[in-house]
Amino acid sequence: MPFSCAPDDLQQKVFAFLANSANHGDRPVHVVTTHGAAVFLAGDRALKIKRAVRFPYLDYSTLDKRKAACDQEVSINRLFAPQIYRGVVPITQRADGRFEIAGDGRVVEWAIDMTRFDERQTVDLLAEAAPPETALLLDIAEVIAASHAAAPIVARGPWIDSILRIVAGNTKAFRAGGFDGAAIAALDAASRAGFARLQPLLDRRGEQGYVRRCHGDLHLANIVVIDGKPVLFDAIEFDPSIASTDVLYDLAFVVMDFIHYDRAAAASVVLNRYLAITSDQHLDALSALPLLMSMRAAIRANVMLSRPAQDAAHLAEIRRTAESYFTLACRLIAPPQPRLIAIGGLSGTGKSVLARSLASTIAPLPGAIVLRSDVTRKQQFNVKDTDRLPAEAYRPQVTAEVYRTLCQRAARILAQGHSAMVDAVFAREDERRAISEVAERAQVPFDGLFLVADLATRIARVSSRIGDASDATAEIAKAQQAYDAGVIDWTIVDAAGTPDQTLLRATEALTTPRAIPRGAGA
Repeated sequence: MPFSCAPDDLQQKVFAFLANSANHGDRPVHVVTTHGAAVFLAGDRALKIKRAVRFPYLDYSTLDKRKAACDQEVSINRLFAPQIYRGVVPITQRADGRFEIAGDGRVVEWAIDMTRFDERQTVDLLAEAAPPETALLLDIAEVIAASHAAAPIVARGPWIDSILRIVAGNTKAFRAGGFDGAAIAALDAASRAGFARLQPLLDRRGEQGYVRRCHGDLHLANIVVIDGKPVLFDAIEFDPSIASTDVLYDLAFVVMDFIHYDRAAAASVVLNRYLAITSDQHLDALSALPLLMSMRAAIRANVMLSRPAQDAAHLAEIRRTAESYFTLACRLIAPPQPRLIAIGGLSGTGKSVLARSLASTIAPLPGAIVLRSDVTRKQQFNVKDTDRLPAEAYRPQVTAEVYRTLCQRAARILAQGHSAMVDAVFAREDERRAISEVAERAQVPFDGLFLVADLATRIARVSSRIGDASDATAEIAKAQQAYDAGVIDWTIVDAAGTPDQTLLRATEALTTPRAIPRGAGA
């Protein structure tokens, strides 16, 4: 719980002043309060005041500390959102007791001066209202990846040392909040066991430079769409150590929060795009995701318990939200067994569309990691996904290397306890056998789906593609008609209809019980 540090209610008087529309040119004022701040929105301006509180993880107990925090917030957040953060302005008091914004009197408070954005465009509200557009999700992944690439590398020790303290702090808050004791104990034990298992991996990633000065607080309410593009804002400023973490811990907040808003498909798109942008840098760290996402959900529950309530109804809403994050934390820390799914078929049968739609339905959360042969081939030639490759990039020996890479990456993903989905033509028996053997060696369930569609449908689809990684053309689709696929022992899926029809057929095929490879679970 916070410790209030506001003598004689001076800050409350400042809040009342800023909430009065008469002090903003008679423009209506909307006030947003959090556990650490109050934001006053009027016209095209937003003024953010640090609340005079002290928590175990932040201290705004004096005017000097609040001024330093305001300066630091502007400095940090201009890196992410220069179009939002203007600067820091004083709230002053005249000799007659009246307050002014940036007046000549005694400084009694400090405010962060921001350009107001449309608060209806924060991604939490967008996700709550409807499934976010894929283009926005891809942009979110890209802006996060760019922020990580630009973030300075920091020492790994403080981050790793903080993990058990974070777990202990959450456990203490949940007990004080009256959550279910058995669930608290189970989450605490699983989190500690997860850290013990993962500590060597996290330490190694620190050595590799993946511990950086990140945003630190990337829940969906801290991402806003401005001019059609996502902008990250409200990064952690009060304690650099809180934001100095593994980049996957930063990403885990966004992924977890989409899941919390019942948008697992959105979480899957963001995670898959981030991994595609960063090539295979993080495939060997996917085993850390359950712990990192669970910690983020637990932290969100903890923070919600500290949030000030306006009335009894608001308090009940805060409690429900805190409990939902706590429940999610308990769910994420115990992921189920992974599986391997391969989706084959000639160009234009809809493999990639199906893979994107199907990925989020494959446990564990937030869904299978999708490996696409078209993207893998482009990566091998160090070109963008949408750059066309010359004919020689499709020589048999190059294609064989692409399939070897897909098998290797799928094996790495499965070894991390995460599901993989491989999207490729798989026109040859040896290619199909090789991917199924990956599952057999990993001792996980395997499903192979082979999509089929008539030539006219396939030509129409490949001819209408824009900005896609595939280089297939109508001529290639026609040439593929001569392929001899041999004996196909995968499930044949009619993909000539709509994407939804194909998804339904594929889902039905995957829910039919199949044998686990010999030795699975041993």
